[in-house]
Amino acid sequence: MSSILQKVAPIGEARDREMLKDASSHNYRTTPQGELTAYVFSPPEGVDTPRSRPVIIFFHGGFWESPMVTQFVPHCLHFASRGAVAIAAETRTSSKHGTGPVEAMEDAREVVRWVRRNASLLSIDPDRLTIGGAAGGAWQALLCTLPKDKEMPSEDGVSCRPQALALFSSLLNTTPKSGLAAKFPDVRTAKRLSPTALVRRKLPPMILFHGKNDRITPVDEARKFARRLHWRGNKCELVDYERAEHSFFNFNVSSMHFELTIGAMDRFLTERGLLQPAAESPVE
Repeated sequence: MSSILQKVAPIGEARDREMLKDASSHNYRTTPQGELTAYVFSPPEGVDTPRSRPVIIFFHGGFWESPMVTQFVPHCLHFASRGAVAIAAETRTSSKHGTGPVEAMEDAREVVRWVRRNASLLSIDPDRLTIGGAAGGAWQALLCTLPKDKEMPSEDGVSCRPQALALFSSLLNTTPKSGLAAKFPDVRTAKRLSPTALVRRKLPPMILFHGKNDRITPVDEARKFARRLHWRGNKCELVDYERAEHSFFNFNVSSMHFELTIGAMDRFLTERGLLQPAAESPVE
């Protein structure tokens, strides 16, 4: 069996290379476990884009265990076609790097700062930055956003807080009740970094996509989280889906839900000036 598994890995690597062939690769951080890559999808030739384009960074799911950097490639291709720079970010995982959620959180913060520091290179507007993420990747997005600046210090003062978030099947509770506290260095850290405990006023607008049949990140947690945001005067839109489970939004799981969620995210960002309005089809 082990010999069979050894033959499977290159197939996955070849698939990833094929999916990422249209992206430019940038090493955004060197860690003790190795270099980390941001895969940048730019608008194709012929797409009318301003010099300073909006940017969207995606963090994959997997609960910090398996590298799944290609998860959001279909989303990146869509938003690149809409004139944005879209980035699939590699962050450390336990299977590849022997690390946990805290290291992944640090990587997420650093890739956002790297994007802002390299705004000219990427031809992006650093003040029109959105973060998207799934499950543990959504948790990383929230940990770039919810803590106060003094809790996310940067040597050069570059912020990792986005202008908006789009969260898919988001992990919102890392207290012992969630069953995920064991992945953290200790229970205290898990409680301290639980998004439900970090909600405050003056946060960026968020849109949450959640399946009502999600047994991994329950939709009730999303509803509680959205209510807490509303109580503190924040803008939050929760879009839930009947008979949808945890992975419902992925292109390779349900093309219908992929289209519905990406359309709603497109509309959400357009309404907030973080994406150019779509060109109207000519009337025949």
